[in-house]
Amino acid sequence: IRMDMKYSRCVKLFGEEGFAKLQNAKVLLLGTGGIGSFALDCLYRTGITNITMVDYDVYEASNQNRQIGSDAVGEVKVDVLKQRYPGVVARNEKIDMEWIDNNDLSSYDLILDAIDDIPPKVEIIRRYYKKLISTTGGAKRLDPTKIEYKSLWDTQNDSFAKKIKYELKKKNFKRKFKVVTSSEGASCKDLGSFVG
Repeated sequence: IRMDMKYSRCVKLFGEEGFAKLQNAKVLLLGTGGIGSFALDCLYRTGITNITMVDYDVYEASNQNRQIGSDAVGEVKVDVLKQRYPGVVARNEKIDMEWIDNNDLSSYDLILDAIDDIPPKVEIIRRYYKKLISTTGGAKRLDPTKIEYKSLWDTQNDSFAKKIKYELKKKNFKRKFKVVTSSEGASCKDLGSFVG
């Protein structure tokens, strides 16, 4: 594949300068599940390759309907994705409060937060909200037209976002920043999700 053709449509869309900026971006992806694995794919196909992904999980059979790489049931997610996306740095590490304290994330241009563990998610928001795109509840929803990028404080019909807001308020965090959310109400009570 000729490099000039591989990204030619991206260059047309973003312009030479914009595309160069994207290619030089240093991105951290936290979580490689249903949202994170597709974010990785989109970033990589756009020419962003300076990506570090962090996750501490293995694929389960129930992941197969919604996660890239999930045909490798029982294998470590970041190891499978590293093979699929050459050059991406894979860190098989649990993202918890100790991990956050031991890792300075300030050198990244952008942090994509696709984790679903509330205490570390809240701490990452508190520390890095200026360079963060965080996701809230996407499971149990069917309508992709309800996905929005909006202020966390304006989210609705999202019980996960509600928990995040509650924890941030307890820590007296009132800064404005946006999240990827869905305004659609949950379509089921149990765990339910798909790529759609």
